[in-house]
Amino acid sequence: MAKKQRRSPFDHTQGLGSAREGVGHWWIQRLTAVALVPLTLWFTASLIARAGDDYNAFILWLRAPFTVVLMVLLLVALFYHMALGLRVVVEDYVHTNGVKLAAIVLIYFGCFTLAVAGIIASLSVGFDGRL
Repeated sequence: MAKKQRRSPFDHTQGLGSAREGVGHWWIQRLTAVALVPLTLWFTASLIARAGDDYNAFILWLRAPFTVVLMVLLLVALFYHMALGLRVVVEDYVHTNGVKLAAIVLIYFGCFTLAVAGIIASLSVGFDGRL
């Protein structure tokens, strides 16, 4: 008969949050936050630099491949980070399970919808110059 190995309470909790998934969620939220810093700085500086430009000049800027790629990365990081943050708020402050589940589903659906709409708009302008 094999002897059962004893484990301390600390061994049971290694790498696990209270719901056994918190560490991964925390890391992804931090990674998206770090990605958003340079992307937001780039976007803000680009808008400030084009403050006096007309519509055609702005579209010409957005059609550049580098700009389209950075815009898509910004949208993905922004809306994923937002969904993760809002989920934490709901999990912390909504105590009814049904309402909590519905709110989380709506958050993810809304963020996904907004991200897809922004990506499609960016790619549409990037590929043919029209929206």
